Amino acid sequence: MDIALLGTLAVREQGYSITPTAPKARQVLALLALHADQVVPVPDLIEELWAGTPPRSARTTLQTYVLQLRSLISAALEQRQEKGQEGAPGRRTAKDVLLTLPGGYLLHSGGGTSDVRGFDRLVVRGSQAMDAGDFPGAARLLREALSRWSGPAFADVDSGVQLETEARRLEETRLCALDQRIEADLRIGRHRELLAELTVLAGRYRTHENLHGQFMLALHRSGRRGEALDVYQRLHQTLVRELGLEPSAVLRRLQRSILMAGPDAPLGAAEFHGGRVG
Repeated sequence: MDIALLGTLAVREQGYSITPTAPKARQVLALLALHADQVVPVPDLIEELWAGTPPRSARTTLQTYVLQLRSLISAALEQRQEKGQEGAPGRRTAKDVLLTLPGGYLLHSGGGTSDVRGFDRLVVRGSQAMDAGDFPGAARLLREALSRWSGPAFADVDSGVQLETEARRLEETRLCALDQRIEADLRIGRHRELLAELTVLAGRYRTHENLHGQFMLALHRSGRRGEALDVYQRLHQTLVRELGLEPSAVLRRLQRSILMAGPDAPLGAAEFHGGRVG
């Protein structure tokens, strides 16, 4: 089974789609796919679908959605058989794929792929490479992790409490991975290549101090000192106007370092990396 959740929902069994069109059935599949190979308790599924106000028929209705998913799984398995692949290893039935177990349901991936799990694994490896000082390796791993995203998590699913919570976790992890990848690229001297990307990111995340600090550093290293200072001023104005806050001490030190370094001088010991100066 191949599972895609970082963008449009797409779940394929043996190459054939088992993704339903009905909104509630899509929610059930998304939650089961997110926790593939683990039992998802019935109360969690009910909370996801009805947010604390389930109908009296909630369990029966949930069983109906499970039957709909099994019907799609059966159709996918039959299509594979019709292609003359009856003897293929790992042949399964719908009940082997979507199991009813004590307390809940389990979607058995059969050792397939999951973009969420792949993303999480690559982020861990990229962070380990950063800690070890392997900045080229970290940049490569984190770039690969971020490439798993094709849009917001569960982009076309009507998410409830469970999926919304996981979407927030994934988005925060994505931002942290992006931050680390940019830091790794700065460490290996790719400041000019980062400018276009950081221009977009600074506009999208208007109060994200770390991204703005990285943008300032990339501009300064590219000989664009005045623009780096302009980035600081815009951030300062946005923070004060929207949040009533001043920039952090780290950003203020970075601004002073750029001012003192002169238009062409490197920042040296005052470089900004990962929210730190030094």
